[in-house]
Amino acid sequence: MKPFDYVRAEDPAAARKAAATAGATFISGGTNLLDLMKLEVMAPDTLVDISRLPLDGIEDHEGGLRIGATVTNSDLAADMRVRRVYPILSRALLAGASGQLRNKATTGGNLLQRTRCPYFYDTDTPCNKRTPGEGCAALGGETRNHAILGTSDHCIALHPSDMAVAMRALGAQVEVEAADGTTKLHEMDDFYRLPGDTPHIETVLQPGDLITAVRLPAPQGDRQVYRKVRDRASYAFALVSVGAVIRMEQGRIAHAGVAFGGLGTKPWRDPEVDALLTGNAPSRELFDEAADTLLRGAKAQDGTEFKLPLARRVLRATLEEATQ
Repeated sequence: MKPFDYVRAEDPAAARKAAATAGATFISGGTNLLDLMKLEVMAPDTLVDISRLPLDGIEDHEGGLRIGATVTNSDLAADMRVRRVYPILSRALLAGASGQLRNKATTGGNLLQRTRCPYFYDTDTPCNKRTPGEGCAALGGETRNHAILGTSDHCIALHPSDMAVAMRALGAQVEVEAADGTTKLHEMDDFYRLPGDTPHIETVLQPGDLITAVRLPAPQGDRQVYRKVRDRASYAFALVSVGAVIRMEQGRIAHAGVAFGGLGTKPWRDPEVDALLTGNAPSRELFDEAADTLLRGAKAQDGTEFKLPLARRVLRATLEEATQ
């Protein structure tokens, strides 16, 4: 690990100022960042510790919840309001990591965790996400845990978060304090960037921008399901996951919010899938049409073709459970 400076921020303004300098980055739980630093995949000059800032509360907010950026995954999954009103989020968090990691990992850090692409972690192989313009070793390589949606000729790395999938299905917003102190709200689809020809730029955050909270609106559906398919029963990233928030009225789907993990370069939600489902009576034919809509632009590699039929089956099973 390369030498670095350490700053313990006393307040959000001091944190933003310290992080706005070149080569600085925030740290709270550090469950992903420290691993990357040990491998010299990331080598920040300064770590700005925000773990002691007053960003660890879960508050009622405008009919929903405001979740502080440093709330741990364990505390969020165990909160009774989350378990009762947003069970999809609790289930996604509990499916996401070991208990030890959940005790340290934070809400903001979870949103910003880096891909688990093995070529990103291996500094002896080319990676455009790690070093812009270097090339992508995953193209033509081992791709079992890579994306099929939102990819480009420069990057096919998968976004690994379970929590973010549930939050996308719920319509969450990311609250950010900019370096100048202004507060901005970002829809999650706008918060993350597709790789395009700049896969090293993953979000809209600028130097000094601090995630302060995630805002969850009042749930639009009481039927919430999170289904995750993985290689082993625990502590494994999704091959395919589906989170669905559904409301039924008179035998028809009155609201559908469906998000996907294990498929996209960012937590994936297709508004055309939601629109197709809304207003219709549930049926296998409808669910298969939703899968067709989801996968119409998919680009599978030699090692990811299995995700196409798997995504269909997982989507169908999730929607059948949510609408029965």
